[in-house]
Amino acid sequence: MTRLDSSFIRGSFCALATPFEGNAVDAATYAAFVRWHIEQGTNGLVPCGTTGESPTLSLEEQDLLIEICLKEAKGNIPVIAGTGSNSTAASIARTQRAEELGVDAAMLVAPYYNKPTQEGLFQHYKAVAEATDLPIIVYNVPSRTVTDVSVETLGRLSEIPNIIGVKDATANLARVRQQREACGDDFIQLSGEDVTALPFNEEGGVGCISVTANIAPALCAQMQAASLSGDQKAAKALEEKLMPLHEVLFLETSPGPVKYGLSLLGKCPEDVRLPLVTPTDATRTRVREAMAAAGLIEG
Repeated sequence: MTRLDSSFIRGSFCALATPFEGNAVDAATYAAFVRWHIEQGTNGLVPCGTTGESPTLSLEEQDLLIEICLKEAKGNIPVIAGTGSNSTAASIARTQRAEELGVDAAMLVAPYYNKPTQEGLFQHYKAVAEATDLPIIVYNVPSRTVTDVSVETLGRLSEIPNIIGVKDATANLARVRQQREACGDDFIQLSGEDVTALPFNEEGGVGCISVTANIAPALCAQMQAASLSGDQKAAKALEEKLMPLHEVLFLETSPGPVKYGLSLLGKCPEDVRLPLVTPTDATRTRVREAMAAAGLIEG
């Protein structure tokens, strides 16, 4: 069977933070934030993912965020909606709703808390894929879900035509080659860890769904463009500039540090929803210093 076209998924995709004013979604700020990303050269938008605090969002809020992304993108860059859950039925419903709204693809996190077996993971993704015509990206982030989609399971999933790729947040670079061998060269692989973005591409990846891109969209897009065009010297120089940012943005649970960074840029309030909290003063200092070193704010 022929896999759905995935050529539109390439480069720097931003796992968008969700602005809150108090505890409510700030729609106007979000729209301006999306427009800024498009102006800065971000290659694609990912609303309602981990960085967007998706577990705390109501279904109505998720719809609103997706609708804003689609309105601002105007079909010029792809929108990949996070639609995953630890409930297969809820994942199906969310993915079908995103399809109705008009997204380009859906990204589904591996079911968390339930601790499914590899067969359970396979059946979960298969059920969602059979319920939609959308291209689907498997999001494998064992550090958060406690569940690891194995190379073998991903290989089985790759045989389903509309399961087109993986966001790999394992930070295990050996898996890029292993997954390419199991899934084929046309199965897209995106890094889900900013610190591995460049070596991930060198092993066969085609981009990154990035946290750092929230505060440094132009630098991340430039690094991806250089890497994917084969200009490794330029890509390495940009990676060295970005690496301190990658590190400080995960000193505490994301998206706390990145939302603080966004507040320094005037792009987003630093509010997060419980059970997350804003970062400590020590982390704030480190974020400010890294942003100044990268030229994003004045020192």
